[in-house]
Amino acid sequence: MRGSLRYIIALLLGGITLISYYCKRSVNEVTGEVQHVDMTADQEIALGLQAAPEMAQQYGGIHPDRQAGAAVERIGQQIVRSTKAGQTPYKFQFHLLADENTINAFALPGGQVFITAGLLKNLKTEGQVAGVLAHEIGHVVARHSAEQIAKSKLTQGLTGAAAIGMYDPDRPGTAVSAAAAAMVGKLLTLRYGRQDELEADKLAVDFTPSAGYDPRAMIQVMEILEQANHGSSPPEFLSTHPNPGNRIQELQRDIASDYPQGLPANLKP
Repeated sequence: MRGSLRYIIALLLGGITLISYYCKRSVNEVTGEVQHVDMTADQEIALGLQAAPEMAQQYGGIHPDRQAGAAVERIGQQIVRSTKAGQTPYKFQFHLLADENTINAFALPGGQVFITAGLLKNLKTEGQVAGVLAHEIGHVVARHSAEQIAKSKLTQGLTGAAAIGMYDPDRPGTAVSAAAAAMVGKLLTLRYGRQDELEADKLAVDFTPSAGYDPRAMIQVMEILEQANHGSSPPEFLSTHPNPGNRIQELQRDIASDYPQGLPANLKP
């Protein structure tokens, strides 16, 4: 009887989780994709603004070089003004972080975009900086954070239901199955992350020429990242970021698809 009740509870929890996720649908105004999110744009903006100071502090705060920070802001805003990103409700701000050793860039929901000094000093051209910032803008307008939050809730709900259904306190061996269910959920979340990175790359290819920058600079960024890794990055299967070498191939396909007759002239490298 106790086992039957456990299965009923698991089925109910799983059903409620699925209904909650799939009933929340919206069409992304930039990508045209149907998404399952349970946050408004205003909530994303508020969440990003709330998290920004703490995130900056983790990287030593904002870089004291105001001129360099202003250049990052100028390039980022040029991309926003020139693309569909400027037609969204998001409030973009671009920040140069003081960390000279970490090579990273990231975006918070709602438009707070960060690049570390460690990454910036490895970039050689304005187009490369634009490529990195356009990629992060892509994450924001594609609502990847909101999607990840919704997917995380879905995964947690389903794996929780599976764990309830599988685990029997009278049979300790079933704990292994419950743990396996949790691991599957984690790997699903990681896969979503890789897909988001590739979509952000695609949006960067779309955005950079509109702002006057050569999208091939993104390929150079991937080469810089690949060289900086020195083989120390985790296997792609267990990483939220695709291998830079694989991203280069995707970028080349995206550029060829968007510009079959060749890129416009006079783009900044």
